[in-house]
Amino acid sequence: MPAYLDSILAAHRAVTARDRRDPGATVDAARAHLEAVTASGGPDAPRDFTAALLTGREARGMAVISEIKRRSPSKGDLDPDLDPAVVAADYEAGGASCLSVLTDGEFFGGSPADLGAARGACGLPVLRKDFTVSALDVCDARTMGADSVLLIVAALDDAELTSLLALARSLRLAPLVEVHDEGELDRALAAGADLVGVNQRDLRTFEVDRARALRMGERMPAGVVAVAESGIRDAVDVERLAGVGYTAVLVGETLVRSADRTAAVDGLLGARA
Repeated sequence: MPAYLDSILAAHRAVTARDRRDPGATVDAARAHLEAVTASGGPDAPRDFTAALLTGREARGMAVISEIKRRSPSKGDLDPDLDPAVVAADYEAGGASCLSVLTDGEFFGGSPADLGAARGACGLPVLRKDFTVSALDVCDARTMGADSVLLIVAALDDAELTSLLALARSLRLAPLVEVHDEGELDRALAAGADLVGVNQRDLRTFEVDRARALRMGERMPAGVVAVAESGIRDAVDVERLAGVGYTAVLVGETLVRSADRTAAVDGLLGARA
């Protein structure tokens, strides 16, 4: 099986290494870049990503983070010509609590422009879904208007995870810390994560294990906002995940491929209204 995560991370770290704005990806250089952008007009104030998830969970028994992506390394093209503004509005109409927007161009066909267009078309908080490997990546998420940033435990060492988690919070971004197994969950909690995503897709093989989130949900401590990611197909899956304490589900392929995305989001929530 191809090692997707390794090749994607190598590409992202190579970009960071040759980026003249911040060759060492230092926090000071990244903050200076953000301050310069903010001084010239800057992004809007962040929307509260975590609060939106909690509100959605209270209102309908589960919050949905609906994803906008054009393609994936394992599935190929999903909808390469989608209009992110139209898709965002459809998701909001269906009852989504938040959006996830892929901004990686090489592997997923996304861009910062997709995030900006999606956020501008709705009132939902938006996660920048990308492979964050440096302080500059976190600051770039803020400058492009994201409200949340993804930190993948498998992609970071403990020092990087702790540093980027603190930086994101200082910029009023909600850090969604993604884990794939019990060891990674322990590392996330030790770093202070309180918004944790359990990805059922193995990022090295891209295979999905739909029992993973159920198993991991039982280990999630009280006070952690838990998000189940990948492999979620219908209201039955959502019901099971709600039963083990998840606050939200992040759903991409099922929704992107749907002929009626508004109805597809609503359908995930079943009779929970």
